[in-house]
Amino acid sequence: MTVVGTRRRAPRVGESAPRPDGVPKAQGRFAFGSDLWAEGMLWGKTLRSPHASARIVRLDVAPALLIPGVRCVLTHEDVTGSPYYGLEHRDQPVFARDVVRYHGEPVAAVAADHPETARRALEAIIVEYERLTPLVDAEEALVADPIHPDGNLVRHLRIRHGAVDAPLPSDAVSVEGVYEVGMQDQAFMGPECGLAIPSDDGGVELYVSTQWLHVDRDQVAACLGLPDDKVRLTLAGVGGAFGGREDVSLQVHVCLLALRTGRPIKMVYSREESFFGHVHRHPARMWYRHSAAPDGTILRVDARLMFDGGAYASSSSAVIANASCFAAGPYRVPIAAIDGYAMRTNNPPCGAMRGFGAVQTCFAHEAQMDRLAVALGIDPVELRLHNALAPGDVLITGQAITGTAPVAELLRSLVAAPLPPDRLADELLARPGGAGRTADDVHVRRGVAIAISFKNLLFSEGFDDYSTARCRLENGLVTVHSACAEVGQGFVTLAQQIARETLGIDEVVLAAADTTIGSAGSTSASRQTWMSGGAVWRACLAVRAQVLAAVAADRGCAVDLLEWIDDQIVVPDGPPIAVRTFSEGRVFEEVVEYHHEPTSPLDENGQGNAHVSFAFAAHRAVVDVDVQLGLTRVVEIATTQDVGRILNPLQALGQIEGGIAQGVGLAVMEEIVFDTGRVRNPSFTDYLIPTALDMPLVSVVELIEQPEPGAPFGAKGIGEPPTISSTAAIAAAVRNATGLALTRVPIRPDDIALPEGVHKSRGPSGPDRSGEL
Repeated sequence: MTVVGTRRRAPRVGESAPRPDGVPKAQGRFAFGSDLWAEGMLWGKTLRSPHASARIVRLDVAPALLIPGVRCVLTHEDVTGSPYYGLEHRDQPVFARDVVRYHGEPVAAVAADHPETARRALEAIIVEYERLTPLVDAEEALVADPIHPDGNLVRHLRIRHGAVDAPLPSDAVSVEGVYEVGMQDQAFMGPECGLAIPSDDGGVELYVSTQWLHVDRDQVAACLGLPDDKVRLTLAGVGGAFGGREDVSLQVHVCLLALRTGRPIKMVYSREESFFGHVHRHPARMWYRHSAAPDGTILRVDARLMFDGGAYASSSSAVIANASCFAAGPYRVPIAAIDGYAMRTNNPPCGAMRGFGAVQTCFAHEAQMDRLAVALGIDPVELRLHNALAPGDVLITGQAITGTAPVAELLRSLVAAPLPPDRLADELLARPGGAGRTADDVHVRRGVAIAISFKNLLFSEGFDDYSTARCRLENGLVTVHSACAEVGQGFVTLAQQIARETLGIDEVVLAAADTTIGSAGSTSASRQTWMSGGAVWRACLAVRAQVLAAVAADRGCAVDLLEWIDDQIVVPDGPPIAVRTFSEGRVFEEVVEYHHEPTSPLDENGQGNAHVSFAFAAHRAVVDVDVQLGLTRVVEIATTQDVGRILNPLQALGQIEGGIAQGVGLAVMEEIVFDTGRVRNPSFTDYLIPTALDMPLVSVVELIEQPEPGAPFGAKGIGEPPTISSTAAIAAAVRNATGLALTRVPIRPDDIALPEGVHKSRGPSGPDRSGEL
């Protein structure tokens, strides 16, 4: 039977689909959170501590209240509900009460009729501090007096895998190293912003740029002393996130001000305040020992990981879990002894950032693999291939890989790719230093190296991870509703593609993400394609089943005799039925809560099926280095990645290029510098991120499509892996060019030009406990 009218006009799954918000963003017409406005709106601002550790001796807000235009000033005494919030553990005060624990901690908030008036009000508040000696070293925090009622230790994860008490063979070769990673900022372009509007029922409407609407709502409601249904959140336009919007920032403050004044309140952080207002990537100090047989077979990995979580817990417990679980890299390791520590200090709070713990340990385990290759006299690629994980292998947590794991395929494809041509001597702007034209060609050396990584997808360790979606078909129009936060990952495109693929209908709209529907979970952990994409898919399948049942009832035939082809239903003994026509005057609607396969907590030895699935990526870096001046230029990053199945090729490429940009930043330029807990560079003048001119050529050699069992459409999340091993590959290439150990990122010019200089005092320091397990 011929089916007519099946021409596809809009992209389905597997096709490149343009973003619906792409053109408005390029033209400056997209409404970001900072563009919000309401009639009668006031402006809110937050007073922050200038000290990393201090007692509050006196707090007097009266002078601020005398300023015309100031409507209210709030402190800890004005918090109407719980005085604490937190992503996983509610340990962070809404406003500091007796002490401040980090530079930038909120002390008070004001509302005024103009931003400048609010700023002057902050200056008028009198706060007298008794400065204390800050605890700024994570190692010292293990034995120091507690800076928080819950202690300094957030989590110690102990992994013991295999015969850890067995001696090594006499011919085993071991290499050791200590590695450090600095504090990186998510550096999103749009600073934190939100608009709170008091509602007639005594609640509040909050429009905010965030990564997890429902967890924000739960924390805000608790701090306001209101039931959850009185706090309603709607996602505002998000100007980037990368983990930095997973924690509460201004949400509680702006709502408190709105409820106190009875007026809409808008808060927008300055760039400087943004550096204080969100969490950062954890700095880390990591000791490693790798032991192998003479033929290169890894026998054992020992590691001690010390992550500085800053003043409050945030997601440090999960970050150190990831760091520990993936500490040995994507290799077969029969014996492992890993100790991971996440500590509280008086440094800025740290939490989620793209790669979530695996970035730090990848830098270390890949440097170790290169050291081991040298010690064994084996090619570093061959060493990795010899030990590469494959489906069915067992990880250091005792979990077997039941899905795809194309580690060897990634490596072979990557190293087979051609290298970029040599730079010509007269290409001045292509030298390290670029437009500065400071590099002398005779001092420039080229380095080439590879690195490979893996990380979990979705939430782990028994977390009840789910996502909710609604699909509604009415009059030929499909409406999809999900609370998934679109932060640039492309769900706004993907949800429409899935609906079109499942129902065959081009006309698909995505309702605003808000808390009137069940939680979609966080836009993090490379989970939304799988989880919210899966929820949309299941909701569309449920609507499809409703329609088929209705057609069968109308035609008096069995459902299994019907066939849905694109946007038409083929029926026995009759012409096809257009879905659009059949849905006129009818409503088909389903809400689905989608769960992945359950995971389990790790036991006392760090063993258990803690993860759902894994994603792998490999990177090869080509770097030119002026060994005299210490200047670097990343020439090319070539990459291969395990993607399961690509649902939108154009967006996949964008995610890979963006992730590599952040990997480049961490490798050679990005670091929050803090001195005795005080942040010294809270600006884009002094905190440097890669520009278009700093970016290398990105060569996507191959995206390996091996559909993941259990994943909707077989797809894996793509956003995090590009960041993880790109940093490690760049650092290794600089080592290759210079012959220096370079055990810390970001690599600074003085690390190269003055390798024995005073720069070694930079960053975390403390007693050498490298051999302790």
